Amino acid sequence: MTAFRATRKTLTVAALGTTQTLAWASSYYLPAILAEPIAAGLHVSKSLFFGLFSASLLLQAALGPAIGRAIDRNGGRGVLMLSNLVLAAGLGWLGLAQGPIGLAGAWIVLGLGMALGLYDPAFAALTALYGREARSAITGITLIAGFASTVGWPLSAWLDGNFGWRGACFGWAALNLLVCLPINRFLIPKPSAPIAPEATQSAAPTPANGMVVLGFVFGAVGFVTGAMAAHLPHLLEMAGASTTAAIAAAALMGPAQVVARLFEFGVLKRLHPLVSTRIALILHPLGAALLATLGAPAAAAFAMLHGGGNGLLTISRGTLPLALYGPAGYGRRTGIIVAPARVTTAAAPLLFGLLMTHIGLGALWVSAGLSLAALAALALLRVQPEAAPAPGN
Repeated sequence: MTAFRATRKTLTVAALGTTQTLAWASSYYLPAILAEPIAAGLHVSKSLFFGLFSASLLLQAALGPAIGRAIDRNGGRGVLMLSNLVLAAGLGWLGLAQGPIGLAGAWIVLGLGMALGLYDPAFAALTALYGREARSAITGITLIAGFASTVGWPLSAWLDGNFGWRGACFGWAALNLLVCLPINRFLIPKPSAPIAPEATQSAAPTPANGMVVLGFVFGAVGFVTGAMAAHLPHLLEMAGASTTAAIAAAALMGPAQVVARLFEFGVLKRLHPLVSTRIALILHPLGAALLATLGAPAAAAFAMLHGGGNGLLTISRGTLPLALYGPAGYGRRTGIIVAPARVTTAAAPLLFGLLMTHIGLGALWVSAGLSLAALAALALLRVQPEAAPAPGN
């Protein structure tokens, strides 16, 4: 790769990492700060607010394959630009909402924007640009966007404190239009040509049952991720940590994700993504065993182990299908593979909350069991036998 191409790739990763950070902060991470003031302002319950938010996530499962197919054909720049417009429209709608119907409409639009713009479309855009060389770029944007909550939560709180929750929504809409849209338009290149299947055929046979196995793996992971994102501080309190200690320990999850991604970028990139995926899947059960055995003293260790595993798995979701199947049809294929994860992530906050209500800290064995089941499922990958040569060849 020439110096110019390397510099261009670095610029593309930095640009996508920036827009991904702001896209995540202005959509997925928005409810953590604004749910309470919005619910109070619209005179609706927080449960209704989060129910509509969870429903919006299901749009990603339904629309993912079609969006991925569009990126396979035309590259990701246009889709990512559209996501900025749709997210801005949804945030504007949310800022103008007057009741539950307006709130529901806003989350439908925001759900469409998230389907168009969060991680998987960005991974597909990088694969359309760089083919099998996209692994480092995928890791790069997750490194940057790993700070989405670190940036988004304080900024949402500041906007709410100074301009109210409606002003915060309008502020995030403006950032999508005035920052993200120009960056995606002018700094994300278009692919030179669609990737031809025959030109990118993997040298190794592809797994015959890989789509089913990966769908299960990332579906199980999606439940664990959604459950911990919603309930981690309370789970640590149930283990005996004080509220302050639980929040402090839970805050270590973000830095742990970044450290794990740096480890992937510097060390694990030399190995097949299956290796990093297996390592990632064992970390949450290991942390669960420590927390269940030691209680509050293991709160920080659990948060860091879970965070490290989650950080690696975010990358695996982009790199593992690429390594197993190659770049041809990547967008459509990953849209299908991660559809179960979209559903389980949306359902996890409610279902895991019910488990915690009924069995307390025993809910950890469910999340740990799902992670171990996903690890075991990877052993079921069956490789298709290579075709026998034709007679006379």
